[in-house]
Amino acid sequence: MLIKSSKALNYCQAFKQQCSELYDFELLELDVIVTIRIWYASRRPDLDESLILDLLQDVTYKNDRQVKEKHIIWMGVDKECPRCEIEVRELAIQWKEPKKMSKKMSKQMSKSGD
Repeated sequence: MLIKSSKALNYCQAFKQQCSELYDFELLELDVIVTIRIWYASRRPDLDESLILDLLQDVTYKNDRQVKEKHIIWMGVDKECPRCEIEVRELAIQWKEPKKMSKKMSKQMSKSGD
């Protein structure tokens, strides 16, 4: 993850300080749903929620590719206390890739459709 802006770098440092106790938990290995509620300091937000998903990697889940559903909720402006609340939960039903059909089965299905 390459971060260029100083605001993003400051956010990363604040995240690591505020979420330090999360590093003691076992990482989720299954696919997850992430809900992020964000209160910005102004109506011109400069925080990209993808940064939050990246920061959660190796803290709550192993890889951000495990995020199969995400909800980003703009809660409004709070100049005094800009913040985000993050909820991560495992998907109740885990997605599995469908098996590829054999050529024989594919031919049989195409014949039955004629």
